[in-house]
Formats: sequence, C-alpha cells, structure tokens
Amino acid sequence: MKKISTLIGMLIVILVFTQCSKNEYLIEKNKVGLLSNVDKIGTVETVFKNDSVVILLSEGAMGGPDTRYIQEEDEYKIYSKGGKHLMTVVPKEQLDSSSTIKYIEIFDAQFETEKGLNLNSTFKDINLNYHIDRIETSISSATLYIDELNITIAVDKSGLGIDEFSREEVKIEQIPDLTRIKYFTIWFD
Repeated sequence: MKKISTLIGMLIVILVFTQCSKNEYLIEKNKVGLLSNVDKIGTVETVFKNDSVVILLSEGAMGGPDTRYIQEEDEYKIYSKGGKHLMTVVPKEQLDSSSTIKYIEIFDAQFETEKGLNLNSTFKDINLNYHIDRIETSISSATLYIDELNITIAVDKSGLGIDEFSREEVKIEQIPDLTRIKYFTIWFD
C-alpha cells in the first residue's frame, strides 16, 4: 500500500512539472507563457531572470538630440542564455515600468498554441486549425489576422508568387499550403 501511494505521489509531481514547463511556452489569447495582459512590463526581468533581457527604451514624447534614429516604442528583447532571441515584449505606455503589455513578437518555435501553431508551422497548419478573419497586404508580406487568439501572422510575399513591391491584395486561395510563417505577434487587450 505504501509503495502505491509513493508511486501515485511521484506521478503527480511529474505531471505538475510537465504541465508547468508546457505552460511556460503556451500561447493563448492575452497570454504567452508566463506573461499575460495584466502583467506590468516592469516584471519582465523577474519572469525571465534565468534568461537575458535587453531593454531598448524609446525617446518618448521628449525626443532626443540625435533625430537620425528615433525608436518609437520601448522593447524588451528576451534571449536565452545561449543567445537565441526568444521574444520581444512591447509595453502599451513608453518609459513606464507600470505599463501593461501591448504585444509580444515570437522568435522561437518552442512557443506554440494548444493546437500546435508555432514558427515552424505552414499556412496549411494555420488554415486547418484556425479561422483567418482577414488578410492585409504590405510591401513585403501578407498579414493574417486570427481574432480567436488575437494574433497576427506574417507570411513572406515572395513565397506567394507575388512581386515584393506589389500592392496587390492577397486572398486565402493564393497562399500555398507549404508557405512558412515569417513571424507572429500576440496582441494583448
């Protein structure tokens, strides 16, 4: 009896640790891993204390003496200890550590949705698992909007057989199944 209860206890501990590590990379509406829409940007360094956080602050409303380069938004770039860019977190309010998060750009395929959508996914994976609410075309990419998760996914126009500088509207039917994701962004309410 004692062996059974010990075994059950060990299984519960393993399950909890597995679930915690899975949640660390899970993308949901208003949530990426350990960050959610209620978190303050000032907590990013604490949440990612085992990683490297590079903070690039904007010039804010004051501007700066060097107007050749103006950064419009604060950026908190998260890198693994090995130097891999994991994500970039941008706050709603610039130069304010108490601001909540505006959006997160994903740069690492470890981060994925419950249905397995990640940076290694193809258009077919997106189209089979999610409703694409609309598509907007920019100079070099087409942006897919998935309202269910409040995310935007960019795909490179060069893979669509469309001239990079064409302003031609992209339709779902034009996107080949094997088209890869360029990057994606999770927007927070």
